[in-house]
Amino acid sequence: MTNIISQNTQAILLLTAPLIAGKKSTSSDLLTLSEYNKLARYLHDIKQQPSDLLNTDAEELMHSCSHLVDVDRLRKLIGRGFLLSQVINQWQDRSIWVISRADPDYPRRVKNRLREDAPPVLYGCGNLSVSNTEGLAIVGSREVDELLVNYTKEVAQLSAKAGKTIFSGGARGIDQAAMNGALEATGKAVGVLADSLEKTVLNRAYRDALIEGRLLLLSPYDPKAGFNVGNAMNRNKLIYALADAALIVNSDFNKGGTWTGAVEQLNKFNFSLLYTRSTGEESKGLDALQRKGALPWPNPKDTQAFVNILSNQRNVTAEKPLERLFKATETVKEQLQSKVETPIIKQTSLQDNNPAEDLFVKVRELIVSQLATPKNNDEIADILRVSNAQAKLWLDRLVDEKIVLKRSKPKGYILQSQLTLSSRV
Repeated sequence: MTNIISQNTQAILLLTAPLIAGKKSTSSDLLTLSEYNKLARYLHDIKQQPSDLLNTDAEELMHSCSHLVDVDRLRKLIGRGFLLSQVINQWQDRSIWVISRADPDYPRRVKNRLREDAPPVLYGCGNLSVSNTEGLAIVGSREVDELLVNYTKEVAQLSAKAGKTIFSGGARGIDQAAMNGALEATGKAVGVLADSLEKTVLNRAYRDALIEGRLLLLSPYDPKAGFNVGNAMNRNKLIYALADAALIVNSDFNKGGTWTGAVEQLNKFNFSLLYTRSTGEESKGLDALQRKGALPWPNPKDTQAFVNILSNQRNVTAEKPLERLFKATETVKEQLQSKVETPIIKQTSLQDNNPAEDLFVKVRELIVSQLATPKNNDEIADILRVSNAQAKLWLDRLVDEKIVLKRSKPKGYILQSQLTLSSRV
C-alpha cells in the first residue's frame, strides 16, 4: 500500500477527521457521518467531488453547499491544511496509510455491505489486499480463561492451514488470541482496531507479519485515538462486513460490545452466518444469541470441513440481503426505481406472475419484524439498507393497509396491533 494520499482523501480528512497531532485532539467542528454523506451525495449530484473544495476558487462551490454545511464551518475545516501535513508526516514515519471511500482500493466488502455506514476514511498498516480475502471473523470478550484462549487459537490455526484469513478486533482476550493463532500458523489476519493504531503498529510482536504482508491493521479512528467504548462498539460492524462468516467464542448476556455487535449483525446487517461456540462451558450469552438466530459452530476437524463452512454459508445467505431481491427481475428493479404512484393493492400472499408483489410480501415481513418497538423512517431505511424515499413508500403502503400506524408525537411508525394491545393494558 502506497503512502501517497489522494486529493479526495485529503479533503475528506479535513472535513471529518480530528487530525490528532499532539496529546489532544483539535476542536474543529467536524462533519458527522450523516453530514458528510449528505455533502458527498450533493457533490456527486452536481458532478463535483470532495477534492474540488480544496481548489483556490472553491468559494462558489462552498456557498452552493451552504444548505447542508455552514460556509464558515467549511472554510474552517478546509483551512486545516498545515495541520494535515503535520499528521501525514507522522503517519508516514510509522508506515501508516490512509484511504477513503472515494479511493478505488477501499475494501470492497466494507463499501458494498455498509454503504453509507462505511467509515469515510480508514487508517491502516500492512497489506491492504488482505482485506479482500476470504475468511472467518472471531470475536469475544476481553476477560477470558486459558481454555478459551487455546480454543480460539486452535480455530484460527485451522483457518490458517485452510488458507483463509482471520478477522478480529485486535483487543486483548479472544481478539488477540485469534490473531496470534493465525499468525503463529503462518496464516493471515486482519485486526480492526478501535484505538491506538499508532502504538500497535510499533509492537514488535507484529513487525514480521506486517513486513511479510500477512497482517493488516485497520482502524476507522485517528491513529493516536485512545480507547472509547462507543468506538469499540461501532467498529464491530467492520469486522463482520469483512468476513465470510463469524464465530462468537464468548459473550456476556444483554451487555458488552460482543453482545451488541452480534445482535446488530443478527437483527440489522445480516452480512453472513453467525456461529457461536458449541463446546466447553455453557454460556447464557451464547445461548441467547442462538435463540436470536445464531448457529452452533460445527467444529470442523480438518481444513476441507473448515472451507466447506465458508462455502456453505455463502450459498445459504445468497438470498438474504434485501438488495439481492431487487435483482430478481428487471420488472422489479424498474418498479422500485420508479417515482410514479401506483394504486395500492392489499396483499396478503404471494401472487402468480407478479414479482413486485412477491417482493413486497417479503418486505412487509421484514418491516413488521422490526416494529415491535416504534421506529422512524430513517431507522427502517437503515435496517433495510434502502433509500429513505423507498422506505417511506413501503411504510405508507403498510399504513394504507392498516398494518402500521404513523404517529406524530413521538414521530415514527408502530404496528397497529401493538397500539391496540397497549390500549387494552
